[in-house]
This record gives sequence, C-alpha cells and structure tokens, in this order.
Amino acid sequence: MATYVIGDLQGCLTPLVRLLEQINYHPEQDKLWFAGDLINRGEESLETLRFIKSLGNNAIVVLGNHDLHLLAVSHGHGKLKRGDTLAEILTAGDRDDLMNWLRNQPLFHYDKHLNVAMTHAGIPPCWDLEQTQALAYEVEDKLKSDSVDEFFANMYGNKPNKWSDSLTGLERLRAITNYLTRMRFCDENSKLDLESKEGINTATKDYAPWFNYPTKMPENCHIVFGHWAALEGKTQKDRIHALDTGCVWGGSLTALRLEDKQRFSTPCTINRKNS
Repeated sequence: MATYVIGDLQGCLTPLVRLLEQINYHPEQDKLWFAGDLINRGEESLETLRFIKSLGNNAIVVLGNHDLHLLAVSHGHGKLKRGDTLAEILTAGDRDDLMNWLRNQPLFHYDKHLNVAMTHAGIPPCWDLEQTQALAYEVEDKLKSDSVDEFFANMYGNKPNKWSDSLTGLERLRAITNYLTRMRFCDENSKLDLESKEGINTATKDYAPWFNYPTKMPENCHIVFGHWAALEGKTQKDRIHALDTGCVWGGSLTALRLEDKQRFSTPCTINRKNS
C-alpha cells in the first residue's frame, strides 16, 4: 500500500493517466492525494473532475483557488476570465452533482500516521496544527451551508492580508481562504503579499516565501502543497514539498510517494487554451 500526492492537474487528465500507469497505481491498495486546482486552463477540465470524483474514497482532495473560482461562478458570483476552461463544466448535465461534490471537499488534510499535512498553497508560519485545522473547518462549514452564496459573493479580494484572531465574519473567512489557497510570499508576521506570483527571487522587500520562516507545525511534520508552478517543485526544505511542476504550462505532472518521499514525474505537452 502506498500514498501518492499529486500536484496541480488544472484540467490535464491525459498526463494524470500516464502518471498513474508509471507508478503502477492499484486502486485496491493505494491512496491518491490531490493538492488542489483540479481544473482550469487545461482542455480536459470536465473529464478531470469526473475522474477524480469517480475515485471515491481512494482520493483525498483539498480545494485550490481555481476550484473555488469554479464554485463561485457556478453560484452566480465572479466571472469567467480569459483563459478559463470551465464553460464545459458549467453546462454539463451532471454539473450540480459535480459542484455538490466539489464544495464538500476540505481545504486542509492531515494524516497523523504519516505526519503529513496538505493544503493547496501552504500553511502560514503563524498557525500551528490545531489552529490550521480549526480555521480550515470554518470555511469548509460555510461551503456546506445554506448561506454559501454569501461567502462566494465576498470571497474575492486581497484584504485583510494579515492574520488576526480578532477577525470576524466574511473578512475572516476571506483571509483564511487566501492563506490556504493563494499564499506565496509573506513577511515575518505572516502578512501576505498576494501581488507577487513568480519565483523565489521576485519577493518584494521584507517578504519571503512562506516556507522560509520557522513553522509551528508538529516536529518532523511534512507539508505538501501545490499552487506555485514557478518553484518548479523546489523549496530547498527537507520537510516542505512543492508539487506544482507546471503541467498545464508544458512542464511535468509530479507525484510524491509519502512513505519514502520518492518523486515520479511525467512530461506534459502544452494543452492549455490561449490565455
């Protein structure tokens, strides 16, 4: 039995199928984790979503910013952007089933036995395990509630960009969502810079990649995340694993086997629509 974490798919089902063949995936005994952004940009977004949903309990998914964007648009909030490949999902006959499944996925997953935590963008330096679990649950609970439209109507935005336990209401939920699904750079007080999106050396003054600061997570806990293709899968940290290796941009799709931290990758052709 093995557990594989796979980076951002972004609608690239064909490379995923090749990668599963490469790792000799056995659904009867292996588990797959997906680090978010299942869809968008790639040309197989609908097929990808259907496939991951069909895996049932064999797949553990955390939501990424593209997944939340799809949910917001499907609820009438936010607009499709140039380069989005979501229209086929939004007009599919099984759209409602897919959207209901997607909004019931978590933003954070922790496996105590493996001592591995997964979110789409990472875990801010100012949060420990218990706080991360609790804060993620606040958003997850809202996503499953009858007032989810209120959340999607207020989800977009870069402020507040610094965590405070005193945050309340929709601003609190927006901040949690941004930390878990959009974070790249922050300062020593975990204040976010959500404008800089390129590689490590592009940080503005007094900011650095979130994983360059000491973590409050449990000792020897490994953190796996996606979201940041410009890292090319490299953090220079033994316990922090970047898994977005730019499949949708013509890079590769990567899986990390958690039991021994071995990586597997398959090359990807550029299969995104013009953006």
